[in-house]
Amino acid sequence: MLASLSGAADPFAQARENGRRWEECAAAARRLLHAWLKHADTKTLLLPDRLPGGPRGFKPGPRIYTPHNSGADLYPYLILTAELTDPDLYHGRMMEMLRNEVRFTTAQDAIPANLNLDTGELGPPSLFGAGEYAKDGLIAVTERLGRTPWFYRMTDMIADAMNRAPVPSAFGNLPASDSELNGDFLQTLVRLAPMTSDPRFWEWARRIGDAYVEEVLPGNHGLPSTKWDFTEHKGDSQVRLRDHGNEIVVGLVLLYALEQDYGTPRAARYRPVVARMLDRILESANPDGMLYNVIDAATLKPLNSGLSDNWGYVYGAVYAFYQATGETKYRDAVRRVLSNLTKYRNYDWEHGSFDGYADSIEGALYLVAREPVPQALDWIESEIRVMMNMQQPSGLIEHWYGEGNFNRTLLLYMDMKSLGCRPDRWVPGLRVGAVREGDKLYLSLEAPKGWQGRIRFDYARHRRVLNFPKNYVRLNEFPEWYTVDENTLYCVRSGVSREYLYLGSELIAGVPLAPGEWIVEPVGPPPYGSARKSTEEKKP
Repeated sequence: MLASLSGAADPFAQARENGRRWEECAAAARRLLHAWLKHADTKTLLLPDRLPGGPRGFKPGPRIYTPHNSGADLYPYLILTAELTDPDLYHGRMMEMLRNEVRFTTAQDAIPANLNLDTGELGPPSLFGAGEYAKDGLIAVTERLGRTPWFYRMTDMIADAMNRAPVPSAFGNLPASDSELNGDFLQTLVRLAPMTSDPRFWEWARRIGDAYVEEVLPGNHGLPSTKWDFTEHKGDSQVRLRDHGNEIVVGLVLLYALEQDYGTPRAARYRPVVARMLDRILESANPDGMLYNVIDAATLKPLNSGLSDNWGYVYGAVYAFYQATGETKYRDAVRRVLSNLTKYRNYDWEHGSFDGYADSIEGALYLVAREPVPQALDWIESEIRVMMNMQQPSGLIEHWYGEGNFNRTLLLYMDMKSLGCRPDRWVPGLRVGAVREGDKLYLSLEAPKGWQGRIRFDYARHRRVLNFPKNYVRLNEFPEWYTVDENTLYCVRSGVSREYLYLGSELIAGVPLAPGEWIVEPVGPPPYGSARKSTEEKKP
């Protein structure tokens, strides 16, 4: 189910307002991109994890690049920002950063390590760095842009890391004994397996899945333990529902969903165990459905009274389980927490940091793309403003690598405002806003005088890029708000004098549209409705 503004009295008025918000976010994201690039290492072009100053008072020290911080949370979202706002920068400096990341941080095969930018000293190979860089960074680039050089970096890095998985278990060697890193790898593997049809990725994903479904969850009251000793077969009985713990929940649900789609024997084995895990997590929530940071596996009581800014990540897994099984109680749980979001305006998710807002809004955006609950949509509008107001005039926010998440959430929000329509290059003054009513898209384009460019439309990336049978909610995705089918014809019209016929594949690649108001909708069989312009005619 996709969000719609069906029934708006004037859809173009709403589309214009969406375009205004879209441009504000594009400008803010570009400011952060260029603010960080000023601090790049002159030799490698890589970015340190932290910069001196900022509200948290980081003092100057060794400049360190780490794949699990700067690589995972900052660099990928600067790539995506550059692709939208400065394609020359995207093809130039961003690609040079990838070359240098491979050149200077590779420690063993394709496995990266921490790099001291002051001394050039390279640390030991880091499976944690590989897992975080892939799950939080390279997955997002691939979800957005498809098979770029960053996809191939991810593929070989994860394969080499899994070949050296160091933790023995009854199911084969695992990347780690903790739910965070095992979850990082599992979330990556469930993308790479259907994308590549490489049996190694399926085997590795199922190895992690079996270890949790057959050992950890049954041995820990149905929940993933933050730490688990696969030799002693026991854990710490703590369940983290925020960063550094919830990753395995998301990964297990996605693996189950694919096993269900493919009708494998594992689907029947996994289903009751995964369902119990989700049921117990939901049981631990507060009266509004919000999740605590850390809970006790046996009693479900919170061990940390703070609420998780990653609530939406876990509820994304809950919704994916509904998508796979059709059990409506899981959809109802998602709609319930979304309907209560207005109680959490200006909530201090992470001790005043913008990052709590970024993660919380991100999760909400994943969910409202499927369930456009009015209270949640209203909450997103208020909280995105709170987050944006934290940006300093310099373009920086708090002077640390997590600022990439600021741009990530802006890009997600921009897609909601334009329903996935994007220019081939954003320039100041260019506004792209859209509203949908059923299969019809109302698109508003405002641009500075003399602007010429192409508008690209979104497509079913879950199917065309990931080879997923269904568009499951998943962490680090870019939701599909309005998608065109490659082999369907679409009428694109503005008023009565400009009316054109395009294949969906042409719209995806980008078509030249003049500033103004456009209606886009699929057309029926020949003679294709009223659209009679040849695709060889000069386009607007």
